[in-house]
Amino acid sequence: MTNWTLAARAAKMNSSAIREILKLTDRPGIISMAGGLPSPAAFPIPAFTAACNTVMERDGAAALQYSTTEGFPELRQAIADFLPWDVNPEQVLITTGSQQALDLIGKVFLDKDSRMLVEKPTYLGALQAFTPMEPVAVGVDSDDEGMLVEDFAAKAGTGADKARMAYVLPNFQNPTGRTMSEARRQALVEKAKELDIPLIEDNPYGDLWYEQEPPLPLAARNPEGVIYMGSFSKVLAPGLRVGFIVAPKSVYGKLTQAKQAADLHSPSFNQRVVAEVMKHDFLKNHIPTIRAMYKAQRDVMLMALESEMEGLDVRWTRPVGGMFLWVRLPQGMNAQDLLPEAVERGMAFVPGAPFFAGEPETNTLRLSYVTVSPEQIRKGIAALAAAIRAQLAK
Repeated sequence: MTNWTLAARAAKMNSSAIREILKLTDRPGIISMAGGLPSPAAFPIPAFTAACNTVMERDGAAALQYSTTEGFPELRQAIADFLPWDVNPEQVLITTGSQQALDLIGKVFLDKDSRMLVEKPTYLGALQAFTPMEPVAVGVDSDDEGMLVEDFAAKAGTGADKARMAYVLPNFQNPTGRTMSEARRQALVEKAKELDIPLIEDNPYGDLWYEQEPPLPLAARNPEGVIYMGSFSKVLAPGLRVGFIVAPKSVYGKLTQAKQAADLHSPSFNQRVVAEVMKHDFLKNHIPTIRAMYKAQRDVMLMALESEMEGLDVRWTRPVGGMFLWVRLPQGMNAQDLLPEAVERGMAFVPGAPFFAGEPETNTLRLSYVTVSPEQIRKGIAALAAAIRAQLAK
């Protein structure tokens, strides 16, 4: 038998808690509010069918050939034009989903024991992507408006221990659904600039606003001090695996080299299809239909929580966009212990603990409302409330 010796970083790799829960709950009869999947009802299938045909008829050979690492020029230009600040397409790097963007950023900027700052809580997939680089992830206290700037400064570190970067999701954050206010964005950008700490701005949900467009991105306020990440997974389709980075010129080249080493380039065909779909302001017409659908489902979930959680010491966020809602259970209750009770009653959620760097808040959980019907939402929240009452009675 061959003895395979793993690299030290391999020991740090771990499975996504969400993926493991999806295995547990992916069976008939379970109303799953665990996954972060966009609704298939939002996929513009006719537009993609037409775009695929156009690309193959017009550029079939080029679409099936190797391409440049930076990405399809027409798509890079379309992204630059779509973003709400002045972006040079030469600063846009196409990635194989925004998850690859996280991986590249981790490889380029993090060494073993490098300090990095994240929100409390933060996106589980980012922690998973950065962990093999063996950084020290430090959670920054956060409220309904995002990172607390005072705690950001207090945990920034100094000298060799100064944070290499801070990772933030300002818009409809995964997992909490919260949105960073205008004042907090400006204060964070100014403090990060003062302390010379680069910001990584992850914005996969920013176009999914319900009432009003969120404030300008952090990158628009300090383009030289922020790397911006975006994705087409939530506004077109996740199966495309097309995301992007907007990076300052000072680091763009190194990110491109890391991308080249990873996969040479993202799929040429997919990039061309997305560029074709984006023509004629398609996104400006398509995204409002997604917003309307998700807002209606969010409203049903909020009403169900108000009704079913009456008399229980349970609190939740009221997101103004995105796909997620964050629930805080009674003090002392463990969401991981609650999960089997909920599954037994026919619903599933994601416990909150894996979303924390460092000490977790175990009485938290994440709900997604976008892939479940209004009827399923009402039944699922009723099942969750019943599980909470059963747990309290023990």
